[in-house]
Amino acid sequence: MTKETENNSRRSFIKSGAIAAASFMIVPRHVLGGKGFIAPSDKLIVAGVGAGGKGKSDIANFYKSGKAEIAYLCDVDDREAAESVKNFPKAKYYKDWRKLLEKEHKHIDAVSVSTPDHNHAIIGLAAMQLKKHVYIQKPLTHDIYEARILTEAAKKYKVVTQMGNQGSSGDGVRQLKEWFDAGLIGDVNTIYCWTDRPVWPQGIPWSKNKASVPKELDWDLWLGTAPYKDYIEKLVPFNWRGWWDYGTGALGDMGCHIMEPAFRLLDLTYVKDVQSSVGTVYTDIFRKGYFPESCPPSSHITLTFPKTAKTQGDVTVHWMDGGIQPERPAELAPNETFGDGGNGMLFIGSKGKMMAGTYAVNPQLLPLSRTKEANVPQTVKRVKGGDEGHYAQWVEACLAGYGKMEVSSPFEIAGPLTEALLMANLSIRGHAVEVKNDKGESSFPGNDIKLIWDNQNMKVTNFDAVNQFVKREYREGWKLGV
Repeated sequence: MTKETENNSRRSFIKSGAIAAASFMIVPRHVLGGKGFIAPSDKLIVAGVGAGGKGKSDIANFYKSGKAEIAYLCDVDDREAAESVKNFPKAKYYKDWRKLLEKEHKHIDAVSVSTPDHNHAIIGLAAMQLKKHVYIQKPLTHDIYEARILTEAAKKYKVVTQMGNQGSSGDGVRQLKEWFDAGLIGDVNTIYCWTDRPVWPQGIPWSKNKASVPKELDWDLWLGTAPYKDYIEKLVPFNWRGWWDYGTGALGDMGCHIMEPAFRLLDLTYVKDVQSSVGTVYTDIFRKGYFPESCPPSSHITLTFPKTAKTQGDVTVHWMDGGIQPERPAELAPNETFGDGGNGMLFIGSKGKMMAGTYAVNPQLLPLSRTKEANVPQTVKRVKGGDEGHYAQWVEACLAGYGKMEVSSPFEIAGPLTEALLMANLSIRGHAVEVKNDKGESSFPGNDIKLIWDNQNMKVTNFDAVNQFVKREYREGWKLGV
């Protein structure tokens, strides 16, 4: 028997034994264990890579399902992992995810990945190649190429996948879909999505002040695939989001929450073209700051998606961040809340408009009086527990096996969604690409162009300089196993 076969047959063997024993004694197993009893063999054995921050809450929510055993924890920073280690004292703790998978893969059913964006893909793919179900925090990956690879890997290795955009399991997006499917707002060709993020510094220079690495942190492991740099203060555990080497800015943080309903309602897939404008930072009078390592403080991106079976033509999606919002719709009264105040989405149809807040909460038809008047039957199945049920949904789907249960954000949906966001980031990064001519003169041609995307070949056809960001070079010693 191969290691893989042994691993895949472990639970079925235990289950078969339990069924045989119960049949022989003619006593139901739940009677032996008491009402509500869940046998250890019926629990999902989970390894949490990234045990602090969002990883801490993910792990806690898997456990809360009652059907998951948190058997292994892994984090490069003992400080961040401390609470999870305390909450799950029986879980074996690792600092290096590679050692965890190497030594324990035979005892693991599923892996949760909640690390900085730049290490999502390499960990997630390694787990899938071991036939482990995976849950990866949003955004799915740091690069477009990585997103495509993980989308294909989910099908190849036949594992249950879920991205951590929990709003995709909420009631709000399902209500929006029912209104759209019923024709209440007609054909949609324009959507606005916006956020008040970033809530961390962006548009700033990299610190010149090298700091001592905390003894609890393995800095080399934290860097992982990223280029080596000396440790600086206030990068860990959160502000990495604003640096291109590690994060994906406001789009990566909130785009998977706010743009997901557009994909679900209209069956959007891959982008045709993208253009953007970004906030400018001035360091002195008439002196622009040039900080290509940092995401800008604000941006407005316009993405074009090709016609789908749900639309009459191409669809334009606007993304705004840094506090920029679209014009308030005329149907919204002056003092009525637009979106949820700081974040939101607005669907503009040929027969009307509808909006919602982050995670598609509080969906509303416009004017708001239409919401109360709408009488559309419930046609889309709700997820038990709504957005909080996102975690239990994945756990139960893993236990059921690949293809047996629906999940809200499988990589077949999460992958193209993430690619769209990263295409928007490609346009943003294009603004900072410096091109020199034969005379050594500099220009920034990415400031005023629309990027045309060749989806099949994963490249921009009219500005080759930005293709370097489609698939970045990993640091020596790190490789995506494809």
